[in-house]
Amino acid sequence: MRFSSVALVVGALVAGSLVTSATAGADPAKLSGATTVGVHNTYDPAAYPYLAQALDAGSALIELDVWPDFITHEWKVSHSNPLGNQNNCVAANTVADLYTGGQNKNLENCLDDIRIWQNAHPDKGPLTIKLEMKTGFSANTGMGPALLDASFNAHLGGHIYKPIDLLGNYPTLDAASKADNWATRDSLKGKSIVEIIPGTVEEQNPTDTYHTDVEYADYLIGLKNSGQLANANIFPTVHNAAPGDPRSRFTSTQQPWFVVFDGDANAWVTQTGPWWFDSNHYYLVMTDGENVAPAIDAHTPTVDQATQRVTDLAKQHASVITADWTGLTTVLPLVLPRG
Repeated sequence: MRFSSVALVVGALVAGSLVTSATAGADPAKLSGATTVGVHNTYDPAAYPYLAQALDAGSALIELDVWPDFITHEWKVSHSNPLGNQNNCVAANTVADLYTGGQNKNLENCLDDIRIWQNAHPDKGPLTIKLEMKTGFSANTGMGPALLDASFNAHLGGHIYKPIDLLGNYPTLDAASKADNWATRDSLKGKSIVEIIPGTVEEQNPTDTYHTDVEYADYLIGLKNSGQLANANIFPTVHNAAPGDPRSRFTSTQQPWFVVFDGDANAWVTQTGPWWFDSNHYYLVMTDGENVAPAIDAHTPTVDQATQRVTDLAKQHASVITADWTGLTTVLPLVLPRG
């Protein structure tokens, strides 16, 4: 793996420009070797009247904010309502249904919408599904990781690139990622990779000391140890950028099961040296790509501005870049070599 010198990196940062350190990177034909573009809060009706329209527009990432409704035992999808659905998902059974009928449905309906759309577009993808668990799980009321996985199995089964698919014959996900055992993009057409992060409410709750990332990782490890890893559909994700290896806050047992990272693009670029993630072929979601200096419009930059930003952040080793560029239908489908 080739890296720019420290002096060049520091010089670039001082100058306020994007770091352009070179790396051999991963195989561009693989999931680990490409950079794609997604839409922040894709479920929001303000972004698209119907979730399927985000996929039509070319978004390579669908974000869903999820709340465990411990009263009804349903997974709600909403930005701020823990007991109700406020989203653009519908109760679809056919492709035509994706663009009609009442919205504001549960997570399972959102997954149905994705499955139906993928069945109709088997040449598209892979798609990243980002779950923000707003208050985390509620395992003590029966709404833990196993129930969430059951929903994915029932509504998106067969369309998911699972942790066991990356693992192969390697002992941990970390070992598999470092060996670049990721699947090719062609083999993942019509499929999704699912990441899960702690929610904003959960992270600000001082009484919650068992966050989504750790809880799902422990669940994943338990499945591996019991020979049931195939039941896991989701990759536990390290949330927020941090210098060095941000997995250091986890136990030595948990650390090698985190190979997906998600955080603010500007922090990755200016604080962390994100080439480290590419050299180990980790999957890196950079959010708010518009805010990296020089900042561009969060919603309606020019096509040239957005394309240049995607190009720049691909060089900074992002796997997926997100912003609110809902109308940029020539930018959202971009697939660039990573690194």
